[in-house]
Amino acid sequence: MTRPVPLLLVALALAVPLSLLAGRVWLDPASTPNAAIILGELRLPRALLALVIGGGLGAAGAAMQGYLRNPLADPGLFGVAPGAALGAVVALWFGFAASPVMVPLLALAGAGGAMALLGLIAGRTAGVAPFTLAGVMIAGLAGALTSLAISLAPNAFAMSEIVTWLMGALTDRGWPDIWLAAPLTLVGIVLLRLAGPALDALTLGETAARSLGVNPARLQWLLIAGVGLTIGSGVAVAGVIGFVGLIVPHLVRPLTDRRPSSLIVPSALAGALLVLIADVVCRILPLVTELRLGIALSLIGAPFFLHLLLKMRRGLA
Repeated sequence: MTRPVPLLLVALALAVPLSLLAGRVWLDPASTPNAAIILGELRLPRALLALVIGGGLGAAGAAMQGYLRNPLADPGLFGVAPGAALGAVVALWFGFAASPVMVPLLALAGAGGAMALLGLIAGRTAGVAPFTLAGVMIAGLAGALTSLAISLAPNAFAMSEIVTWLMGALTDRGWPDIWLAAPLTLVGIVLLRLAGPALDALTLGETAARSLGVNPARLQWLLIAGVGLTIGSGVAVAGVIGFVGLIVPHLVRPLTDRRPSSLIVPSALAGALLVLIADVVCRILPLVTELRLGIALSLIGAPFFLHLLLKMRRGLA
């Protein structure tokens, strides 16, 4: 068994400098005019934000798959990402796009509302199945309200802002976005890591986990808070970016002992690496306009999801 954390740290140490230099115009710090400003105010915040968002998505995906004991689980099933997206869409619908604060704040409010609703609906039973169904219901409701907001957009500009934002991207993001997302994501990853031992026990079944002293209600609230903070903060500053939480646990699981607790930190590092590399690819592609990060990861994630389905089908045959 390989230790994935040192390998991922080395890969990140190589990828971060590459992301600072890569772009439509490759940056030469020695000869490019204003290279320090470009690095410090444009490319470094974007690279750090990619690491923060990818880390949160990866950790949330690993925790979700461990809790639901389903390798096809994705953080979007909790309804937190759709709730955050709905909050941002409401801000854009009312014309708050010019404010650097209102869109992220309302997105975080939407994520918080989804977390609270999820806890109220599923918190009494503390069972995996009701919890999952509650998350699917919240995600469906938030998605329907988002579609309604798009269809009733007051003008074409608002509709364009909403649709563009929902695609997910790191374009034009700066240090304020990092100061907002990084602390929340870090706290969320810590909470998910604290849930790790209980997730390990849950692999034996809910009854066995209870007999080992696992408190299902405490575990649920750790997951609600952890996933809510990691996913909600990412959506608040970058829009909807999917499939990272689905892909990276599968990539690093063969390098671990396959316990959920040992998968969370490697998945966070792998998610950070995946989002960073995907963002670099979006920047260097020779297109008229930059490819949106959410679209790029969906183009990667959809075939990967199909591959997982076919692999599971062959295993069951």
